[in-house]
Amino acid sequence: MIRIVLSLVLVFLMPMGAEALVLPEQVARDFPNLRLAGEGRLRWLGLHIYDATLWISSARWSGEQEFALDIRYARDIKSRRLVQTSADEMRRLGFGDERRLGKWVEEMTRVLPDVRKGEHLTGVNRPGTGAEFYYQGKAIGSIADPEFARAFFAIWLDARTREPELRQFLIGSE
Repeated sequence: MIRIVLSLVLVFLMPMGAEALVLPEQVARDFPNLRLAGEGRLRWLGLHIYDATLWISSARWSGEQEFALDIRYARDIKSRRLVQTSADEMRRLGFGDERRLGKWVEEMTRVLPDVRKGEHLTGVNRPGTGAEFYYQGKAIGSIADPEFARAFFAIWLDARTREPELRQFLIGSE
């Protein structure tokens, strides 16, 4: 009886969401040199919004390298909300003028889908090329603009992010 109770206690103490630590299969196949750098959870006003993992191609994160940011959503979010929030953050961080931001909004609207609770959206930084996006592990499009990729990933990885604690969990100390 004690063994059963101890086994149950151990099960409840195991980390939840271990699946979040696996890069979606096609992304892992397309970018076999990526390894897990860090993970974190975004909460807003106490609500769990998403879990994020950062996958890098070298010993330390650098915005100049190939990397993947995988987000597993804890809530349903419409594409237009993802696009608008991303554009607002890029604007706040000082990336692009309004004309360029307008073009990026069009591109993101074309690429970013509605997401549902439990689904993955993965962005891959391609230095000198732009960003590639995967939804539920399947390639869904790319935005061929290196400045867009820099601005987009800055939302999470720039020192001026709104979520410095999440950034720290993803990349560690610099």
